[in-house]
Amino acid sequence: MPSRSFPGFESPAAGPEAPLQLLAACHERMARQCATLRRLVPHVAERGPDAAAREAAQAVMRYFDTAALHHHADEEQDLFPALLESMAGSDAVCLRELTEGLAAEHRDLETAWQRVRQPLERIAAGESAPLPPGEVEALVGAYQRHIAREDSELLPMAARLLGEHDLARIGQAMRARRGIGSP
Repeated sequence: MPSRSFPGFESPAAGPEAPLQLLAACHERMARQCATLRRLVPHVAERGPDAAAREAAQAVMRYFDTAALHHHADEEQDLFPALLESMAGSDAVCLRELTEGLAAEHRDLETAWQRVRQPLERIAAGESAPLPPGEVEALVGAYQRHIAREDSELLPMAARLLGEHDLARIGQAMRARRGIGSP
């Protein structure tokens, strides 16, 4: 499935062999999961934990419990250090501020996710539980802002600064994190 492109990196691939595209594709999947969460709020309020609600809750939990955490680790453990290393010997203050700010946002997103996950877990189990609209909107809004910042600042910068060797190393780490063998 083609992913959104961004300036400086036009490949339609969205796997570890094209790590920046994979990160952009993850943003699209996060946005879809956030949209599902929004739709789930009125659905649960009107229909309770029916089969559709249970299935949606399970899918959202599966995504944010695994893929979203892998995405954050991809950035914090591999992409951010590679970007900072690419600026070695330069004044990388703005890059350091960007990566530290994004890492702090990851922690905030993970905390907001836990507040939404608790009622989702009950819904997924078929129990009647309200899905708090304020908590869902806080999480979705935070993800929207975070994704916009990464898409407009982080990924274009990475496309400009990182070479093929750096991207291959990041891709290999992504494969390892996900238990995928080398190509």
